Amino acid sequence: MRIGILGAGNMAGALGAKWVEAGHDVLIGARSTQRARQAAKRVGARAGGFVEAAGHGDAVLVAVGHAATAEVIPPVAGLLVGKAVLDCSNPIVPGPGGLMLTTDGGRSAARTLADAAPGAHVVKAFHLGAAELWAGPHGRGLAVPLCGDDPDALAVAHTLVAALGSVPLTVGGLDRAGYLEATAAIVIGMWFAGQDPRTMLPAAEHAHG
Repeated sequence: MRIGILGAGNMAGALGAKWVEAGHDVLIGARSTQRARQAAKRVGARAGGFVEAAGHGDAVLVAVGHAATAEVIPPVAGLLVGKAVLDCSNPIVPGPGGLMLTTDGGRSAARTLADAAPGAHVVKAFHLGAAELWAGPHGRGLAVPLCGDDPDALAVAHTLVAALGSVPLTVGGLDRAGYLEATAAIVIGMWFAGQDPRTMLPAAEHAHG
């Protein structure tokens, strides 16, 4: 599969490296072509700008911060039409009581991305794990929740999750993405505090009374 990555940061490098290892054709695009080349060289991918990455991919990973979406996506929106577009962003900032959503009361980050790229098939994915998780072996066997409306795009996302040795888990349409993003605020906050969010969840056989 041809995969374009918008962004040359840690998530782009971690996921891009795994996909290259799995035999996919990856092109990393960034605002700075030098930064894109450096990131691509580290993982064995090709490099270009945002336009080249958006046009290259059968699937496109948007690996820029949520705040950058309004600037990065509109100029390449036409190149994303009909493609699976994966959103791994977390619209999260520190708040007085812990991490909080910048989107609180508004559209999810995934919906904002979809609105900025009409005709693209957006799937929320990979946002619960830091780049270090995907770069190392610890992501193997983990379930990766996915939200999306298009069956073909979800199938593409399943393939890309499986390429990491992880388990794809569709949890609903894109209207559920806001709930996933809110979950990330709680879960990541617990990790930062040295707590283990896995201790909250009972075994499946005990989950329902």
